[in-house]
Amino acid sequence: MIWKRRFSHVASHHAVMLIFLLTLIICFGTFGYMAIAHFSFLDALYMTIITLTTVGFGEVQPLNEAGRIFTILLILLGAGFVAYNLAYFSQFLLDGNLLELYRRRRVTKKIENLRGHYIICGFGQMGQIIAQQLIDHDVRVVMVDNEEAALVRLREKGLLHIDGDATEEEHLLAAGVKQARGLVAAVNKDTDNVFIVLTGRDLNKELFICTRASTSGSEKRLLKAGADRVVSPYASGALRIAQNILRPTVTDFLELALSGSGMELSLEEFSIPSQAGLVGKKLMDSSIRQDYNLIVVAIKRVDGKMIYNPAPQELLHADDIIVVIGPRENLDKFVEQLYGGRCAVHTHCAIVPGAQARD
Repeated sequence: MIWKRRFSHVASHHAVMLIFLLTLIICFGTFGYMAIAHFSFLDALYMTIITLTTVGFGEVQPLNEAGRIFTILLILLGAGFVAYNLAYFSQFLLDGNLLELYRRRRVTKKIENLRGHYIICGFGQMGQIIAQQLIDHDVRVVMVDNEEAALVRLREKGLLHIDGDATEEEHLLAAGVKQARGLVAAVNKDTDNVFIVLTGRDLNKELFICTRASTSGSEKRLLKAGADRVVSPYASGALRIAQNILRPTVTDFLELALSGSGMELSLEEFSIPSQAGLVGKKLMDSSIRQDYNLIVVAIKRVDGKMIYNPAPQELLHADDIIVVIGPRENLDKFVEQLYGGRCAVHTHCAIVPGAQARD
């Protein structure tokens, strides 16, 4: 990463300067004592070391007036050397560089240990909502942004983030794109989103990528670049406004069900694992309605075929995705039975009005 290279460059440069100056002072003192006090090389070196370190040992041999003046000069040089380093490190601390480097290294370690997380590029209005929704569903996220205002918000919220341009490969790698489950490109420019999608798809072929499209006609380019879902916020917003006018009650119900707030019912999707007891059973024999008071409103087959309002005789297969509606508490119990414990609900982005799927 860039900050690591900068820190390494600064640290190595200062270390070289320290060694050079220290060697120069020792050589100056050693040869000075040899020339002025006529010490042997070992005695001169010893006298130089004890003078610079101020350990308080006695003189090797009595010094004449010139020797004492030279010793005073050597002590001043040593004191100046120490003062220079104290000033440097004090300024380093006051600037916050050391604390910032420590914080970034700690964040990097946390991200390196993540698996199956989602990377969100852009912490603007859309990015904030997306991140909050995923966090509310216990999905781990890593943000990527380089705008100062966004970075301030990220630090205030304590979210894992990378300070950098999401269009650059090294920043996606730093966010753990190779170990991530999905990536969301939500920056303002469509051209930047195209670069993000291309880079993310190149780095991880299995990555689920969802992106925004700000301008008309950019959906096709984003899909060709490798996006699995493309959402146009303007088209989606316009459609929602129209639906609020035409079907206000239906819209309110769907918004509450999808958000999971303000009502007991929630709408969720689950992928049926191959080892689940539901595999091979008819919907009527699955006991989903009887045991959990849940309604299966749709089934998505592995080949992409959607079955809406499935019949009771419909068979359930491994890796089918079922869309279920019911009380939140019952959904949690169903998750425990289906997966053998709590897990992240969503394996894919929710399909919303205005979204397009990649072929």
